[in-house]
Amino acid sequence: MADAIETLAKLQASSENYDILYQDDIVLVVNKPAKLLTVPGRHPDNADCLISRLQREFLSASIVHRLDYDTSGLLIIPLTKRALSDISKQFQARTVVKQYIAVVDGIIKADSQRIDLPLAADLENRPCYKVCQQSGKPSVTDMKVISRDLQLQQTRVQLNPITGRSHQLRVHMQALGHTILGDSLYGTKAIAEASPRLLLHAEQIQFTHPLTGKSLNINAAPDF
Repeated sequence: MADAIETLAKLQASSENYDILYQDDIVLVVNKPAKLLTVPGRHPDNADCLISRLQREFLSASIVHRLDYDTSGLLIIPLTKRALSDISKQFQARTVVKQYIAVVDGIIKADSQRIDLPLAADLENRPCYKVCQQSGKPSVTDMKVISRDLQLQQTRVQLNPITGRSHQLRVHMQALGHTILGDSLYGTKAIAEASPRLLLHAEQIQFTHPLTGKSLNINAAPDF
């Protein structure tokens, strides 16, 4: 058991706290900082996470979807079992709309593109994922260029995941040859060191309120 624990990564939890951008009796929408797990990690030292912090104030808070440790941005937090069930069904039906902002290495020529590449766990390089035509699960991302910095050779993009696979946006951008800056898992050393954090942020989320049936559209601009 000790040997198994020693193989797990210890992740330093950000001292920056979450921001609540929407709150009522049954649901929250919070802005998670980068370098904070959404749920506790497998290593005992990785207990500090978003949900553990939230449950100090909201005992019934639960997780219905996640963001990577390195990714900042918006998460829906159900506060009741009914809300959890309803929002889970919305994710399963792919009616929840998510939009991300990223800054990537290099200049992307196309103004927009649909990335349709199946993804599978990279068993020889955990915790990474890879494009795999044989056993990968269908994975689709819509990409739109926001701006190009020719001097820095960087492109700012809007990413809309149609599916919700682990590391989907990171692997899809790497597969295009434009890895997200600050990505220590999928980038070269130069790309990893180009930013002190992963330049990926979930800036917008839209879903149907479980009680009122009204559409909620919450936004939070990135700090990069």
